[in-house]
Amino acid sequence: MIRIEHLNLVVADLEQALTFYQAAFPYWKIRQRGQSPWSGKMRNWLHFGDDFQYLTFNDNGVGTIRELAGHQVGLAHFAFVVTNLEQVIQRLEQAGFNIAKSGADEPFRRNVYFIDNDGFEVEFVEYLSDLPEQRNLSIS
Repeated sequence: MIRIEHLNLVVADLEQALTFYQAAFPYWKIRQRGQSPWSGKMRNWLHFGDDFQYLTFNDNGVGTIRELAGHQVGLAHFAFVVTNLEQVIQRLEQAGFNIAKSGADEPFRRNVYFIDNDGFEVEFVEYLSDLPEQRNLSIS
């Protein structure tokens, strides 16, 4: 089995980054935090997740994310599978985040996209079937 253990994200501000992800994943916790040099510059970092997966946030990020509608090389978005999409949407909207775009109209999954405080596009997917041939069906 292969799975992603963590994503390492450079952000402008750790606490602002946490606002979005704590709303999306209220059962995750800060696993550890610290400070270390990176390419000649000190930065604060923290790991936010559960016992099996996490996000690493590193502060003092500069610049902007690639144009999400553009064709530049870089990260387009990343996605999380959730068991109740409506609850995630509700928590994020209560935290002040709005749906950036709705996903495709498909019979076996629902998905939406949000933009976090640093401009990362984050997709949330709820599968409505356990059958791979249905989950992976694309009707576009």
